[in-house]
Amino acid sequence: MGNHPIESLMKTAMESIQQIVDVNTIVGDPVETHDGSVIIPISKVSCGFAAGGSEFAPPEDKEIGNSGGGTPGQGPSLPFGGGAGAGVSVQPVAFLVVGNGSIRLLPVDSNVVVDRLIDTVPDLLERITGMFQKKKRASDEIIIAHE
Repeated sequence: MGNHPIESLMKTAMESIQQIVDVNTIVGDPVETHDGSVIIPISKVSCGFAAGGSEFAPPEDKEIGNSGGGTPGQGPSLPFGGGAGAGVSVQPVAFLVVGNGSIRLLPVDSNVVVDRLIDTVPDLLERITGMFQKKKRASDEIIIAHE
């Protein structure tokens, strides 16, 4: 099958989408703050694409000319009409914050409380464990000192 006009419409639309959406659209450029932390925006990209066309039969009294649609070498072709379109949506999802010896993901949506609690549980458990270890060491030192 030869080159049909719909192929060029689709190719042009897809090349335009490719120029708009790249990896830097999803994972944005890092921004460094004055305290040395780095903030990286994370986004969700949605894309839609449609293309269509039709060949039209010429009026009965006119001869069919070579005006676009068919494949070369297969005789006269029918007139072609078509179109293509695309849409791209970019929505921020979260910010990745790297600094002070930690990495945190801060979501943009309003249900952040649960996510923050889940993120802080490991730190909380580590602090509680550290407190118990300090108390145990202190009590062991007291017992050894009295003996």
